[in-house]
Amino acid sequence: MENFILILLAIAIGYFIRRLNIFSKDAPTILNQFAIYISLPAMILLQVPKLTFSVDLIIPIIIAWFVMGISAILILILSKFFNFSREVTGSLMLVAILTNSSFLGIPIINAYMGESAMPYVLVYDQLGTFIALATYGTFIASYYSNNSKITFKIITLKVLTFPPFLSLIIALFLIGVEFNPMISKILTSFANTIIPIALVAVGLQLQFKMPKEDIKPFSVALIVKLIIAPIIAIAICKIFSWNNEAAIVSIMEAAMAPMITAGAIASMAGLAPRLSSAIVGYGIIISFLTTGILYKLIG
Repeated sequence: MENFILILLAIAIGYFIRRLNIFSKDAPTILNQFAIYISLPAMILLQVPKLTFSVDLIIPIIIAWFVMGISAILILILSKFFNFSREVTGSLMLVAILTNSSFLGIPIINAYMGESAMPYVLVYDQLGTFIALATYGTFIASYYSNNSKITFKIITLKVLTFPPFLSLIIALFLIGVEFNPMISKILTSFANTIIPIALVAVGLQLQFKMPKEDIKPFSVALIVKLIIAPIIAIAICKIFSWNNEAAIVSIMEAAMAPMITAGAIASMAGLAPRLSSAIVGYGIIISFLTTGILYKLIG
């Protein structure tokens, strides 16, 4: 229970800090940068070496990419059916596909499943969601905003120089290695900052205003992201007869709220910024209920 109190309290603190204008407008960016460049790499270096090479390690990667691929096709079909504009379609192709696998996935799954689930969360995040953000996300933002400056070289460079990804590569070579207690303690101290810092940043970025014309694409995005995506993950696990911790973690990750960074990218690319922010904001709140129900069903 204390984990859920921490999650809700940290988000509420961030939200009210924004409402009271206590922090600067750059605060969410600074907090996210700290989490991405320091906290998350520390957690990766601490948790991933605890993994053992097995088929289980592949499960989160397979499910992540299948869920994103099928969801993207579904969004394209629904966007055409409802005759959404190019900007709205581009927005949904980002926020309804990319999941909040680290900033929300880590604290929520940790609350339900404990520390043993963290290595699978990190694999799902780094070899699934992050690479998709850097490649697919960059392409979508470029294509739907009519920006042709993106190249394969730029995308590759973004992936290879991203600190959490570099940490993952190093950590994979350290699987089975037992760290000196002092190193473990330092990594633990930095890793423990990710949950409060990331969640306060989430609260700082919450947006709830939404006009009537956005209700239809808003509903489509959250139904696909919070309901259909985990159903796809469950179906994949049934097909391959996966019924272990890695599978449960992957299903839970598929059900997380839309990625905050995806909403930021959509806004920066001019892809329905108001709608993108609303989907991310409401999605975070609603996902607490939907992930709780989901875990009751599969846990």
